[in-house]
Amino acid sequence: MPSALPKPCLCLVTDPGIAQKDLVERVAQAVAGGVDLVQLRDREMPGGQLLDLAAQLLKAIDGRAKLLVNERADVAHAAGAHGVQIGEEGLPVGAVRNIVGGHSFIGRSVHSSSAALAAEKEGADFLVVGTIYASSSHPGEEPAGPGLMREISGTCRLPLIGIGGVTPENAGELVEAGASGVAVITNILAAPDPKAAAAKLKQSLINFWKA
Repeated sequence: MPSALPKPCLCLVTDPGIAQKDLVERVAQAVAGGVDLVQLRDREMPGGQLLDLAAQLLKAIDGRAKLLVNERADVAHAAGAHGVQIGEEGLPVGAVRNIVGGHSFIGRSVHSSSAALAAEKEGADFLVVGTIYASSSHPGEEPAGPGLMREISGTCRLPLIGIGGVTPENAGELVEAGASGVAVITNILAAPDPKAAAAKLKQSLINFWKA
């Protein structure tokens, strides 16, 4: 089994629209500001390029955070990443586990209580729950609101990470609803100072975690 995720956990999801060199630098800054988990997500990038980018991110992170690769268990395994994040309709957890091994994290994205319970039964290590608030990265999705987090946390024992429109102002609301952390893209990567943006979000989580 993998080690436990930090609590509260701040997860950064990468933006494929950012140039690779700039992305690596921004991720490094964000990790310096308090990001615990980096999810490399690029559905269009060929496997070889994705492997190279994963290697660059691992070097930039330098053991200060964990790296997960979205969907591509093969790339995660080849890069020596810390795990894989799979979508609600992605590969079964057991199939991913066969590729990456028992010490890697496997996260599942879910949008309902039934999907959360199914993922828990499959053996996922944590769940990413969303879309919680209106999000520019998912403009067509109706936000579920923190009620979804509250509903899932009432029946599921896995660590839950809220995603979708998360800001320092609403992150605490998700912690109060049962989240172990939050995942963001724009709030950190589009900020003029990713380190400061990450630190502000992390402090917001800590404040409500201690309360």
